[in-house]
Amino acid sequence: MNRKLFYLLVVALPVFLFNYTAKAQSLGMFDGQTDIGTVKTKGTTVYNAEKQQYTLTGSGANIWATHDDFHFLWKKIKGDFILRANVQFVDRKGANEHRKIGLMVRSTLEPGSTYVDAAVHGVKLVAMQYRTKANDSTHQVVSKVEDANVVQLERRGNVYTLSVAKKGDLFTNDTFTTSEIGDDVYAGLFVCAHDAAATEKAIFSNVRVSVPAKVDFKPYTDYIGSNIEILDMATQNSRIIYQYDKSIQAPNWTRDGKNLLYNKDDLLYTYDLGTNTPTLLNTGDVKRNNNDHVISFDGKMLAISSFGAKGGADNGLSVGYVVPISGGQPKRVTTIAPSYIHSWSPDGKWLIFTSKRNNNFDIYKVSSEGGTETRLTADTAYDDGSEFTPDGKWIYFNSTRSGRMQIWRMKPDGSEPTQVTHSGTIDWFPHISPDGKWIVYISFLESEVTIQDHPFYRHVYIQVMPINGGPSKVIAYLYGGQGTINTPSWSPDSKHIAFVSNTDLMYSIFPLEKQVKK
Repeated sequence: MNRKLFYLLVVALPVFLFNYTAKAQSLGMFDGQTDIGTVKTKGTTVYNAEKQQYTLTGSGANIWATHDDFHFLWKKIKGDFILRANVQFVDRKGANEHRKIGLMVRSTLEPGSTYVDAAVHGVKLVAMQYRTKANDSTHQVVSKVEDANVVQLERRGNVYTLSVAKKGDLFTNDTFTTSEIGDDVYAGLFVCAHDAAATEKAIFSNVRVSVPAKVDFKPYTDYIGSNIEILDMATQNSRIIYQYDKSIQAPNWTRDGKNLLYNKDDLLYTYDLGTNTPTLLNTGDVKRNNNDHVISFDGKMLAISSFGAKGGADNGLSVGYVVPISGGQPKRVTTIAPSYIHSWSPDGKWLIFTSKRNNNFDIYKVSSEGGTETRLTADTAYDDGSEFTPDGKWIYFNSTRSGRMQIWRMKPDGSEPTQVTHSGTIDWFPHISPDGKWIVYISFLESEVTIQDHPFYRHVYIQVMPINGGPSKVIAYLYGGQGTINTPSWSPDSKHIAFVSNTDLMYSIFPLEKQVKK
């Protein structure tokens, strides 16, 4: 090699990598930041990698009519996507009541470009504002929700959907169709002071760019990428801790708080939260493990569900096993396939599971040593997702008894079935906090699924409600579904939950690596 060329590579490459790393760390998932139009004060972005939050500071007279004066943090995107964030002004009062923050999609970075945005105003107005011809006037679709702080802007083909909510509420949606913005766009976050002399600052948290599955994807055959996320129950701020370009499902939190356990590619893995290291869990010759796995209350044993050998005695259907939490050769405990294990009893003596028999899904119990199975539900409805409370007094489950899938509870012997949620969503998989105070569950949209389905790759919510009754509130807005929280996912101190969201990882939040360091 030419000695001069070698020198240039040795010297220049580390500089390039340093600059790239510095950019990635300073802008998170985004490619660049730009002041568009005329601004008095140069805009800035500060990325908090620990919280995965963005603080934008910017000025600018307006984004309206032919005005484009604002600060923009952007990423180049092509095709369909879902852009979402929690947004808030740092100064609640501000210099002008029409200051704006939110999400934006633009054809170019030039003033006067065609665009569509999700704009949250200081005056409480929330609207999808758009310009469909360069240097033309701005138009808008005003949301029915005022003073929202969760915003989502989704593009499917030529259809843009604005989804907004006050944190804790379900989304309200509005749509707008245009082909003028183009397929290859700049998408990201913006701040505008609406006062040429002023500067505004805003915090954007839970920022996600999700690329949905293709419309013609084949469930259980075609997979997109997965994020393992940890959500702080006090703040509802969520952090992605690990990404995989295919399917990860159903993270359990081990009782010592040190690991997550999940399934990937038909195998089970533990993820060390201290070292950020995934490790394959030995399950002997039981190799087709699915997302119904649960850890005993004492943390010593693991119950797993695994599909039998294709063409074997169980015809490839799922059956239940138990194995030490450290791994080993599993012992079969359920007799009839399919069986999907969902919970241990607090004393470790029993397992409860769902099984399809006589063309009906019901909940059964069996000794953790195996043996005679007892049927706990005998309704013609679809019953699934059962879980004991930590005191052993109740079993919570989901059922279609009221017409759509909702959360119910019953005594451990199956008596006194009582409906818990009465919602307009399709509710699945109730999980009880270790302190016995809360229930989290996942909700699908009735417009997207049947009354008893829980498929992959849908718009879903994770909701929480007091165990003694009371209103539910949304704690996570995401693209996910099957595998998001099929299993108990609370941290031992009841302060966090782990879950999986989904996206094609062409737009990773961590551009340099898929395994994320703390």
